[in-house]
Amino acid sequence: MATIGLDKLYYAKITEDLSGNETYGTPIQLAKAMKADLSVELAEATLYADDGPAEIVKEFKSGTLSLGIDDIGVTAAEDLTGATLDDNNVVVSGSEDGGSPVAVGFRAKKSNGKYRYFWLYRVVFGIPATNLATKGDSITFSTPTIEGTVVRRNKLDGNGKHPWKSEVNEDDASVPVSVITGWYTQVYEPVFTVTP
Repeated sequence: MATIGLDKLYYAKITEDLSGNETYGTPIQLAKAMKADLSVELAEATLYADDGPAEIVKEFKSGTLSLGIDDIGVTAAEDLTGATLDDNNVVVSGSEDGGSPVAVGFRAKKSNGKYRYFWLYRVVFGIPATNLATKGDSITFSTPTIEGTVVRRNKLDGNGKHPWKSEVNEDDASVPVSVITGWYTQVYEPVFTVTP
């Protein structure tokens, strides 16, 4: 079903243990979302046998998330881009700065009024782009765009895989209500029943 909206943009800081496995902090609202573009790059391979393709493999390699937001804010600038605040509370970006990975969550309103929810498990952002224009005959808003690289997380899920995204529809009757109501209280962890 088509989506007609975007809101509730959150991020969660990541801490890693010695093995690199992620633990997610409490989600924090990033900004008011205006636009989210997610493009995915796949690693592809085709095995040819008997004069034709015998096997085709397509796996997630990485993605690019471009967010149009109303304002990045001081705390998010520090958490996402590695910028620092000086003693006068001025955000200072250095050439050596690099963002730490975070999880990013948001929701998109569907045409039936229900929502589709997302978590991207590991995103590393760069410095936000700034677009400014002089005031002319009409008012034009200038807002920042921040772009991040989406990669799989290090921590395995219950299926023994490295997830990069979780997605759920609010109007799916088979989804427990607690999944939707708790979406922004913590980063969603995949649940799989282990069969012996």
